[in-house]
Amino acid sequence: MEEFIYKPVKTAYQSWMEQEGIPIIEGYGVEDVTNIPRKPWARLGGSGAYISLKGSGGVSGMYVVEIPSGGALLPERHIYDKLLYVLKGRGGTEIWQEEGRRQLFEWGEGSIFAPPLNSWHRLVNGAREPAILLAVTTAPMIWDIFRDKGFIFDNGYDFKSRYRGEEGYFTTGTKKYFAGPTSIWETNFIADARTVALDEAKYKLSEGGITCFEMSENSLIGHISDWPAGIYHKAHYHAAGAVLLVLLSKGYLLMWPKELGTRPYQSGHGDRVVEFQWKPGSVYSPPDGWFHMHLNTGNEPARHVALRLGSRKNPTGLHDASTRDMREGPTTSLREGGTVIDYEDEDPEIRKRFEAALKREGVSNKMPAVVYREATPGW
Repeated sequence: MEEFIYKPVKTAYQSWMEQEGIPIIEGYGVEDVTNIPRKPWARLGGSGAYISLKGSGGVSGMYVVEIPSGGALLPERHIYDKLLYVLKGRGGTEIWQEEGRRQLFEWGEGSIFAPPLNSWHRLVNGAREPAILLAVTTAPMIWDIFRDKGFIFDNGYDFKSRYRGEEGYFTTGTKKYFAGPTSIWETNFIADARTVALDEAKYKLSEGGITCFEMSENSLIGHISDWPAGIYHKAHYHAAGAVLLVLLSKGYLLMWPKELGTRPYQSGHGDRVVEFQWKPGSVYSPPDGWFHMHLNTGNEPARHVALRLGSRKNPTGLHDASTRDMREGPTTSLREGGTVIDYEDEDPEIRKRFEAALKREGVSNKMPAVVYREATPGW
């Protein structure tokens, strides 16, 4: 038998990013996506950079693109889902299919929208200042499966089950319903995610709200969450691929592999807990199966938007766990078979450190009183 030395092979998506000739930013998170280095982007126009975080898990891709004043990106279409968030500036997007009229809608800072799958779209900046947008996509999965540029970008098929050029398609939707404890908002456009009203979410926050949204019949969706100063989320875990963008306030993220249990400091694994400081413009992505929690040490309510797989209308099997659906896990306590650590079961060192951080910032502690339970074996 012929012997050989194994050499790691890059995925098709990793190779594609390198061929694009723009910077690739890596790590657990990026402190401010508006300030990362960008270079001229021949394929798309404008200037941009890819962001490849450890938590993307080959599920989600991300890039930042800048459109110069009075400029526009080149038209594109592709057979992967994409959600866009406007970091800075204002402009408009043209959407069309091979047959049918063009639609144009305007956007500004804080807007979220999603071109329907494989529809032509062109982003235009008619303002005097540059516009900067963050895109989250399912491109890694599509590239790794098909590995063919022509099929991905030059595919002439119109997905009319998702979009037929309907009048008013890109207006703010009014349909909202509850699936378990989670509220779902069907809308193809959000004018400003920083100000939209949210629904109460006691399953994850002692105070604050969360609303999920679904756009353009995609499997790639999102949710917006906010919570007061001096408050933090309950720790939880889910599958890879969720990208979180900070809209308001400042604080930090704690995350650790679930194999370390619910009390990593108490069990002597505090050195393996990753801490990431965040502020408006920060992005991060927790790896697959890592407990993580969002702690607000700013003097104003925090607000994040998470862009991820997890559609209720168009679910994917990627979020299945061995014992329960991962879409339900982050809304359910560990004691009930989910993936959320109740405040009573978390590591006491977490609150101790949070209180010290609030004291340094001069922010009042708003966390509810807690009586810790004995650690459950196996957690």
